[in-house]
Amino acid sequence: MTGKSRIAGLSVAASAYCLFAASCGMNKTPAVATDESGGVMASMVHTADPAVARQLIAGWHPVEHNAWRWTAGTFSVALRPPPGGSEKGAVLSVKFSIPEPVFAQLKEITLSAEIQGTKLPPEKYHGAGGHSYEREVDGKLLTGESVTVNFALDKFLPSSAADRRELGLVVSAVGLESK
Repeated sequence: MTGKSRIAGLSVAASAYCLFAASCGMNKTPAVATDESGGVMASMVHTADPAVARQLIAGWHPVEHNAWRWTAGTFSVALRPPPGGSEKGAVLSVKFSIPEPVFAQLKEITLSAEIQGTKLPPEKYHGAGGHSYEREVDGKLLTGESVTVNFALDKFLPSSAADRRELGLVVSAVGLESK
């Protein structure tokens, strides 16, 4: 596949993802109020929301189609623990898509995560389309004003002459939800 056809294919796949996300309700994740002054972090980050962009620490590409962002092979986000999270724990949730052209080249992708140095169970994805990664998080990992969640993919598309970005997942939302 040439560089130009790779970009065209990914662009078509990304547009198809937007239609898929809108039709299946992926864009209807409940919003969490944020402090626009930058004082309070959100528990749930919608990756296209400029008010929470500062929480996307590393491995995130610019917003596309006002709806989502590509990730690199590794990416990190800072999240506010949800109310009662330190006592009851929480659920880490990532809403994402694997575009068909990416899946066609990689065949399967494993997503792993760690919070405060504690590894969460990885999950292997065997198909293109919309997916979610959900893991329970122990309350003892959710103390303080924020936690950093680090993600890693076992496979991703490396940068090329046509697109200098590493391309991993198309993520619309990531966050910690109360149990």
